[in-house]
Amino acid sequence: MSTVVIEVGVDVPNASVMVIEDANRFGLSQLHQLRGRVGRGEHQSYCILIADATTGDAEERLKVLEETTDGFRIAEADLKIRGPGDVMGTRQSGMLEFKVADLISDGPVLEQARQGAIAILAEDANLSLPANRLMLEQVRKRRSDEAMISVS
Repeated sequence: MSTVVIEVGVDVPNASVMVIEDANRFGLSQLHQLRGRVGRGEHQSYCILIADATTGDAEERLKVLEETTDGFRIAEADLKIRGPGDVMGTRQSGMLEFKVADLISDGPVLEQARQGAIAILAEDANLSLPANRLMLEQVRKRRSDEAMISVS
């Protein structure tokens, strides 16, 4: 049996079969991108995931890939399973310390809050107005005196 190694990111125009060993060790986005490397030609294609899914999270990730090819649904599932990580730090997974919000189910409310923050910062970028000082104090209390405030 011979093994062919293809550098990730290189297109093989008529590839119709891809086998990914230890698929449980990859993230959903990686697996979705790899799966997208086959089936670009006119022939029926297959992506075979071989995994030893010993954890509930690994099983759940592979089930998502089995059920959909929609990148948005995959990203949403990844967010639910792994969490968003530390937005202001270096952790790439894990749950945030929100007390009252859920990134997925409270998306519209969080977007309203984001728009409100943009409006406040447009008027008072340094939060130096008396009405905004309490917000700056709270940010500094949670982060540091050098906390950077950025909304995009």
